[in-house]
Amino acid sequence: MKSVIKFIAGRRGAWVTLLLSLMFAGLAFGPLAGAKTDAAPGVGLPSNNETVLVNEALKTLPGADSTAAIVVYHSDATFTDAQKAWLQGSFDPKSKQLTGGANDKFLKFTNLKVMGNAFVPPATISKAGSTAIITVPLDKSDQVAVVGDRVKEMRSIAKDGMPAGLTAYVTGPEGFQADLANVFAGADFKLLATTAMVVIVLLLVTYRSPTLWLIPLLVVGTVDGMSGGVVRSLASWLGIGLDGSITGILSVLVFGAGTDYALLLISRYREELLQSKNKNEAMARALREAAPAILASGTTVILALLTLNFAELEGTRALGIACATGVFLAMIAALTVLPAALVVFGRWIFWPLTPKFGGINKSDNGLWAKLGRGVRRRPVIVAIVGFILLGAMASGATGLKIGLATTDSFLAKPESVAGQVILAKEFAAGSSTPTTIIANNDQVDAVVKSSQSVAGVDSVTAGAKNDKITKIDVVLSDASGSEGAYKTITNLRTAVHGIAGADAKVGGLDAQSLDQKNAYSHDQAIVIPLILALVFVVLLLLLRSLVAPVLLLVTVVASFFASLGAAWLVFVNILGFPALDLSVFLYSFLFLVALGVDYNIFLVTRAKEEAAKLGTRLGMVKALSSTGGVITSAGVLLAAVFAVLGVLPLVALAQIGVIVCIGVLLDTLLVRTVIVPALAFIAGKRFWAGFGKSRFEN
Repeated sequence: MKSVIKFIAGRRGAWVTLLLSLMFAGLAFGPLAGAKTDAAPGVGLPSNNETVLVNEALKTLPGADSTAAIVVYHSDATFTDAQKAWLQGSFDPKSKQLTGGANDKFLKFTNLKVMGNAFVPPATISKAGSTAIITVPLDKSDQVAVVGDRVKEMRSIAKDGMPAGLTAYVTGPEGFQADLANVFAGADFKLLATTAMVVIVLLLVTYRSPTLWLIPLLVVGTVDGMSGGVVRSLASWLGIGLDGSITGILSVLVFGAGTDYALLLISRYREELLQSKNKNEAMARALREAAPAILASGTTVILALLTLNFAELEGTRALGIACATGVFLAMIAALTVLPAALVVFGRWIFWPLTPKFGGINKSDNGLWAKLGRGVRRRPVIVAIVGFILLGAMASGATGLKIGLATTDSFLAKPESVAGQVILAKEFAAGSSTPTTIIANNDQVDAVVKSSQSVAGVDSVTAGAKNDKITKIDVVLSDASGSEGAYKTITNLRTAVHGIAGADAKVGGLDAQSLDQKNAYSHDQAIVIPLILALVFVVLLLLLRSLVAPVLLLVTVVASFFASLGAAWLVFVNILGFPALDLSVFLYSFLFLVALGVDYNIFLVTRAKEEAAKLGTRLGMVKALSSTGGVITSAGVLLAAVFAVLGVLPLVALAQIGVIVCIGVLLDTLLVRTVIVPALAFIAGKRFWAGFGKSRFEN
């Protein structure tokens, strides 16, 4: 290890390191980079899941490759005769059906034919007489561009020649898919630009140098670009799908973690430059002292992310693999490319605050040293007050709800959501996303009858069939993705599963959402204990102590629940979110525990180093004075970077961003600076107790 560090920090080794890194970057942006795909990610549920089994069975039925767009026309008043005539047309005695209505505008899209001619069913008008719907049957496509283009064209056509007083919306499965894809249109550039600007501003404030910020930004920005290509290639090889939310979180995590590692290394390098004339020797010492903390921090985050591979949902597993890859590349770059680049440029890169040999380390008597000495005088009181504050914030989570309706998933409601809201007021709320039952042909009547008796079911209709099974469409009374719809799906499954010989299974979008909700609950029960166990083992091996890891884990978990409570108050009282998205609890816990432990690792590894010379209590004061500024800067930067997720108009990402932002600030400004030092002062040398007799003094 020493020889590697000496090579990276050496006069010639630094140039060789940079050259090798450029070669690898070329491979990552070239042959190793996976191609961007236009295909929409799959459902992500296991192959034996009931919804997945229904989808597989539907492929054997006529019209299996069909989907639908629902065109909603609405008026604030009852339709006039002229509006009705435009919507429905007139009765044709020859064909014995309505013709010439608005449905004919969509004939070019339909995959339904009657007597060899393209056909779209006429508009259906609600009982209130102010809303009409036209269901347009379409060929399924998993190509995002295809779906987006035809929905855009349908929305334009829907308004052509429309009488005054009407508004038009295209919703249904096709409309939702197009709007969800549109959320991420141009998102990569928007997210990257916003993240880069936040990082630039905070680095300028931290370093107060017009030049130094460029090096970590270029290194981390390059790693972000490389990780995107490598992750796409890896996803293609593993056969997993990536959507915009995964790549967005990947960029935020790479920028946040990579910049944190850079801040830690540069801070230690600045310290060593005050004690050494030779920049190469200073970097070698800085890297030797900072590398264990960076390796432990990066390894903790990577292992925590890889626990997501035990999840049921493919999207959760994909997030773990993608982000673990990105953090790994960021960690390697911080330990190789960054020190080499800093050595090549030399001391002047810190201008105008250039560290000079023999200079005074102001941190020894700075704000953080004074804070450490203050906490040391009253550690018990400080610890009690700190935990009371965390408990008070955690109490804000009283009444926490998990599970958003589909219509509440967007920050700015797109057309499909607006149309769905209107449709739900005038028709059965689930009419745009009917639930599907498949059953053996000889038991169809029994399944239909049983389904009709379930509370929350509006209508039941037997549809397409083959020589074995029949498709049964069930319209629910409650809105799609609501708790009422989930309850009806559960009761519906109980009812039809009990019919002997029917082999009935319940699927559809609401059933799929319910199964995903249950999968998240399953994943939380497995992944969260794994994360805690892995973090504990890493701390155990790093600190060679039993007491310190337990205390650090307690503070991080307490910080998570405090941030969750504080964020829930923000969501309810300021942002108006009715519930957390299904993914938010697990992902927020993962990021906060893994990243929160990072700052404790940065502090406690330095405290252990200093305790060997000064004793536990003085060593903690020295560690706090040395790392206080850099860790606070790192925490503020990471919090700001996660807050950038709010530029993407999905509620789930905004919620993750807010919770992690609050949690990181709590870890940085309260837990790591006050509570952890207080616990160390209370424990004294017992803080390091674990493996053999403690060699530290109080």
